[in-house]
Amino acid sequence: MKTLRIAYVLRTFPKLSETFIVGELAELHRRGVELRILSQLPPREAMRHRLVAEAGLDELVSYEPDRFEDEIRDFRPHLLHAHFATEPTEQARELAAASGLPFTFTTHGYDIYRKAPADIADRAAAAAAIVTVSDANRAFMDASLGIPADRVTVIPCGIDLDVFRPNGRPTAPLVVCVARLNPAKSLEILLDACALLRDRGVDFLCVVVGEGRCREELEQRHREHGLDGIVDLVGAAPQHEVLAWWQRASIAALSSAREGAPVCLMEAAACGVPAVAPAVGGVAELIEHGSTGFVTRPGDPEGLAEALERLLTDAVLRERLGVAARRRAEERFSVALQVDRLLEVWDGALHA
Repeated sequence: MKTLRIAYVLRTFPKLSETFIVGELAELHRRGVELRILSQLPPREAMRHRLVAEAGLDELVSYEPDRFEDEIRDFRPHLLHAHFATEPTEQARELAAASGLPFTFTTHGYDIYRKAPADIADRAAAAAAIVTVSDANRAFMDASLGIPADRVTVIPCGIDLDVFRPNGRPTAPLVVCVARLNPAKSLEILLDACALLRDRGVDFLCVVVGEGRCREELEQRHREHGLDGIVDLVGAAPQHEVLAWWQRASIAALSSAREGAPVCLMEAAACGVPAVAPAVGGVAELIEHGSTGFVTRPGDPEGLAEALERLLTDAVLRERLGVAARRRAEERFSVALQVDRLLEVWDGALHA
């Protein structure tokens, strides 16, 4: 069998918040798939996940869009793949047309809910295959974007279950939220919920891992609620530090207004951590309500606080839901399974 060659078109590589792309590429590379990464922009962040260098991905990247056609001519890929329906898919379509190759793309969240390209249906029609990360995304694309559901394959992002795994029991009640500090994450709701828990005398610490443009207003909210010693906004972290937080966590929390299929909830589940998050996007596909965590109403700090309190005050329940969360991750969230299914999609696209 010939070695498969895939050229990835990405907006920015590597990007700290896009661990799912790094994991996908690393698994493909491990399996012997030949890769080229065409990044439209260089990374802005100095911080990088260790896996980028460990997997040799940083040696496969071109940051020269003017030379992408030459790169494709030299590399001779079988297919181009883009992540996000925005600029990467637009360029993948153009490069595919110029080189006579098929292209595919994966949609995630903001690229369909908030910033869907005006011609996204045309991009989908031109693609050899379309992937998205949740059933909720596929339904939305069908109902609102003119992309027939039968043209879209749902493949949740995957994580390395040998890396993300339980490591002992937490010694203190710790709520961990891994999220960018941007409006879509509605972290003010989480701060409000933490203030309610503090006022009820619940013993806990909450750590928010992430950075973003809403830091100043969240710090103001933090001061207004008097959350010193209760909530810590620790900033962005590379993947190995995120793993350390999950392995210390009692509960995972999100308060988002919009989501695709948040990888942080998969990471938490793999580490045996039950989760509480609002019913937006594909969250309900990741958390089995009452079995691996609790799904709450969006924009409801009281409901979020109640679900968190239930887990914080019941260690037996936390343990039971955490065990079930790990089992669900093993069944559904492995990067090996993700790449198996992605390779099937590409095989179908190449032999259509």
